[in-house]
Amino acid sequence: MLFAFSVAPTVSDAEDGSVSEAVAAAIGVVRASGIPHRTDSMFTTLEGEWDECMAVVKRACDAVAEYGPRVSLVLKADLRPGRTGELDGKVDRVERLLE
Repeated sequence: MLFAFSVAPTVSDAEDGSVSEAVAAAIGVVRASGIPHRTDSMFTTLEGEWDECMAVVKRACDAVAEYGPRVSLVLKADLRPGRTGELDGKVDRVERLLE
């Protein structure tokens, strides 16, 4: 199963409005989890079972909550039990079709 999520505080004390420190804290939680993942400019995608991935998303939200009183979470899931390697597999299949 794939879980793409974005988490950030809804307000920032930074002069430029940046939430980078809070987002970095969330990504640190993801990296420490050991779950296969990929981060891009908008989302982090986890690959694993429902309970293990949701636990990481919750811990990432808790980490962001340390930076402000309100947290925004966007979550999208591809629930396809029994499949593995889809973090790369989905992209690879599309790339082959584009060749």
